[in-house]
Amino acid sequence: QVQLVESGGGLVQAGGSLKLACAASGRTFSTYSMGWFRQRPGKKREFVGTISWSGSSTWYADSVKGRFIISRDNAKNTVYLQMNSLKPEDTAVYYCAAAQRWPVLTTAYDYWGQGTQVTVSS
Repeated sequence: QVQLVESGGGLVQAGGSLKLACAASGRTFSTYSMGWFRQRPGKKREFVGTISWSGSSTWYADSVKGRFIISRDNAKNTVYLQMNSLKPEDTAVYYCAAAQRWPVLTTAYDYWGQGTQVTVSS
């Protein structure tokens, strides 16, 4: 069982940056690949990016490639989402998720956090 808690969401102006964190419980964090998703109002949850168990590999959605960076610190049981050059269309609830496979580019993850709101003003 893995419990995930996101933090770091908030309000930011377009062009700004924000860094989300997702803290995981348990001693097996390094055996899970981690993903970030977002859900915009009225839309389905969409894939943002994923990082492998060791952090050596990442995969991003085209919509965020070059602007968002995923990293992880297995010693701290935490995965991060650095969001740069934010746009109003990045406004969404952001979720982290854990899976024991990689890469997982769909919502087929084993565990999910509760989400954190990110709002980008124009």
